[in-house]
Amino acid sequence: MSDRYAVSRCPGPVDARARPPGSKSITNRALVCAALAEGTSSLSGTLASEDTQVMLAALEQLGIQHSGSLGDEELTICGNSGRFAEGNYFLDVSNSGTTMRFLAAVAALGTGAVHIDGAPRMRERPIQPLIDALCDIGVDGTCGSNGCPPVIIRGTGLPGGSTTIDGGASSQFLSAILMASPYAREDVFASAAGDTVSLPYLDMTVEVMKRFGVNVAMEGTTGYHVESGQVYQATSLDIEPDATAASYLWAIPAIMGGRLTVEGLNRESIQGDVMFLDCLSEMGCTVDYQSNGITVEGRARRGIDVDMNGISDTVQTLAVVALFVEGETSIRNVAHIRHKETDRIGSLARELRKLGADVIERDDGLAITPGSTHGAIVETYSDHRMAMSLALAGLRIDDVVISDPDCTGKTYPRFFQDLEAVTATGQSP
Repeated sequence: MSDRYAVSRCPGPVDARARPPGSKSITNRALVCAALAEGTSSLSGTLASEDTQVMLAALEQLGIQHSGSLGDEELTICGNSGRFAEGNYFLDVSNSGTTMRFLAAVAALGTGAVHIDGAPRMRERPIQPLIDALCDIGVDGTCGSNGCPPVIIRGTGLPGGSTTIDGGASSQFLSAILMASPYAREDVFASAAGDTVSLPYLDMTVEVMKRFGVNVAMEGTTGYHVESGQVYQATSLDIEPDATAASYLWAIPAIMGGRLTVEGLNRESIQGDVMFLDCLSEMGCTVDYQSNGITVEGRARRGIDVDMNGISDTVQTLAVVALFVEGETSIRNVAHIRHKETDRIGSLARELRKLGADVIERDDGLAITPGSTHGAIVETYSDHRMAMSLALAGLRIDDVVISDPDCTGKTYPRFFQDLEAVTATGQSP
C-alpha cells in the first residue's frame, strides 16, 4: 500500500457479514501461557500481525520452539514448563507494549540478563510501576531514568511475595505479574492501588490462565492470589475474533445505516470490548446477539456521555461515530490513553477538528460536537487505531485521506480490504 489511502465514500446503507482476525489480546496471552506450559499446545484462530509476530519472535529468542505460523489453522507451541535456558538475551519488541510488559515479568523466570527495548515511542511509554512491583517480589530489574524502557531483568528465578501495583497507566502491569506467578518459589499476592484502567483485560488474563490449568483467586475486590507450584498445562485453544477490531465494523451501520453482522462473537465473549455495543445501543442502534454472531442495525442518532475506562481501545471508534449524530458526545475517564502508541486524546482531537468537528480536549477525555464536515488528509501518528477509526469518517465525508495506512498491520493487516468489501454492499438511496 502507498503512504496514503483515499477512502471511498460508501453510497448508502450496508448489508453485510464479516469476521475480523483473531484477538490480539488473547493471542499474546495464549502465546505466553503456552510457552510456559508443560507439553505442546495447539492454538487456532491466532492473529497474524506485527504485535503478535513480535511476541512470538521474542519467545523464540528465549528458546521456545513452535510449528506453524500465526494465522495458520494450527500453531503448536512447545512449552518449557517455566524453565528458560540460561543465557543473556536482547529482545527488540518494536512498538508492542503488550510484549514489553509481559516479557519483563516472564524474563525473571530465567537465569541471566534479558535486555528489552523497542521503537522510539516505546521509550516514552511508562513501565516503572511494573518494575517496582517486580522488585517487591524479589526480581532484579531496572528501566530507563524516565521510568520507561529499555528494561533489564537479571533473572534468578521468581522468589514471590506481595506487591501493590499502580494500575493507573495500564492493567497489563498486573496481568504480566499474574502470568509469571505460578512459577514463583512462594505464593504471589498482587493488588491494585487506585483505579486500575481497562479492568476487563485483567478478567481476560485470569480466564486464559484458567484455560491453561492455573487458578487465580481473588482477595477482596482488588487483590489477586496465585499459589506457587502450579504449572500451566498444554491445551488446545480456539481464539475468538478481535472485539476491538470488530468495533470498526459495527460502527459502519452506525454511520451509514443498514446492518452488519460480526461472526464468531457473542454476549459471552471474554473480551470486554464487546461492551462497545452498549454505547451504540445508547446512541440509537439496534444490537442483536446471536450464538455465533452480533448484528448492529440502524444509524446512531444521538450523542452520549460515557465513561470508557473499561473499553478505552474503542474510544477512537466512538469518537468518529459521534461526528454523525445529534448533540455532544462526551468521553470520560481515559487519561491513560495518552500513553499509547500516540497521545490518543490530543491526537484524536486534532484530527477530528480537521474534519470539521468542534472538540473540547480534557485531561481525561474529550467532548465532540458535530460540525460542518469536510475532507482532509488525516495523520495517524504510527497508531493503527487512529488509521482504522478515522477511515470510517471517509464513508460519509468526501476526500478523506489516511496517512501511513500500513500502520494497521500492528493488529489488523487486512483492514482496508475488509472495509472495501463490506462497504461495497452499500446501496444508493
